[in-house]
Amino acid sequence: MKALDLFSGPGGLSLGMKRAGIEPVACVEKNKDAIATYDAHTPGAEHFRSDIRALSFERYRGVADIVFGGPPCQPFSTGGLRKGTADARNMFPEFMRVLREVRPEAFLVENVPGLATRARLPYLSELLSEFEDLGFNVSWQVVSAADYGVPQNRRRLIIVGMRRGSYVFPRPTHGAGRDHPHVASGSVISKLAPLGDPPDCPVVYAKYPDPRKSPYAGHVYNGGGRPIDLTRPCHTVLASAGGYKTHWVDTMDVAPEYSAHLMAGGAAREGVVPGARRMTLEETALVQTFPADMWFAGSRSSQYTQVGDAVPPMLGHALGRTLREQLEGKTPLNDVDYPHQTSLPLLAVS
Repeated sequence: MKALDLFSGPGGLSLGMKRAGIEPVACVEKNKDAIATYDAHTPGAEHFRSDIRALSFERYRGVADIVFGGPPCQPFSTGGLRKGTADARNMFPEFMRVLREVRPEAFLVENVPGLATRARLPYLSELLSEFEDLGFNVSWQVVSAADYGVPQNRRRLIIVGMRRGSYVFPRPTHGAGRDHPHVASGSVISKLAPLGDPPDCPVVYAKYPDPRKSPYAGHVYNGGGRPIDLTRPCHTVLASAGGYKTHWVDTMDVAPEYSAHLMAGGAAREGVVPGARRMTLEETALVQTFPADMWFAGSRSSQYTQVGDAVPPMLGHALGRTLREQLEGKTPLNDVDYPHQTSLPLLAVS
């Protein structure tokens, strides 16, 4: 099957889709480094380094079976300014325009789970109605990448539309009571032998720590990076990583001991955390399930941003495989009973 990849970034979603048998014929991305990265692994597609608003896609009508992509999500991110529809970065209208021009058999949108929170449900409802007005049967779900074998707790909102039938999301394969346990971040990150060079950004104790029961949660250390529990999936890697917002490996097991100290009423410590080292770019890419030999264009900062912005290829494969099979009428028997949303819930996802 052929597809268009919109707002492609470095192509994490495309890598997963390709493995699922869905070949991108074109991608659109404004960032020059991301488009260079994409070109390196998918040279056969047309690459448009352009503002999507300047392009027409009618030439792909009858060519592209699927349109997929992640319209910029900052307007709806809980960490952003939360302007929503008033934000000029809201590219959902452009995604809709492409669907009208191409008329594909199906589409897939990925976005932040913040779009499914209570305050944004009215806009999500409008989006679903617009997709339906374009002739699609729409399903949506907030999924966790960890449930599909990604060694990272990364939640994304996925919206899928099909002209015939309704998309059934793949059954989670990893986690308690499933075929496999969650994949630990320690499966790709060595505690004592970093893969690549970690950022030279020391981890410092917070002056006013705000601990939680988990040693790997709360605000206990300065910066946005958190210590990693190597026995579990990693925290969501950030597009702003590469500096003090890069998660870190606790090589001397300081976090559990310090957490217990704080929870018992102990005083905050000062200075640099001993044995703390930041995740390298290579480790971050592996946590995202990029291939081990993946090449990223640009500066080290740009590379971290590309990795953190991307959809994990393994998640893209799970979603793409079921989409292709269902479009071909080969709905997997083990997927048919997995619940999915076709209408808004009474209580929003928080």
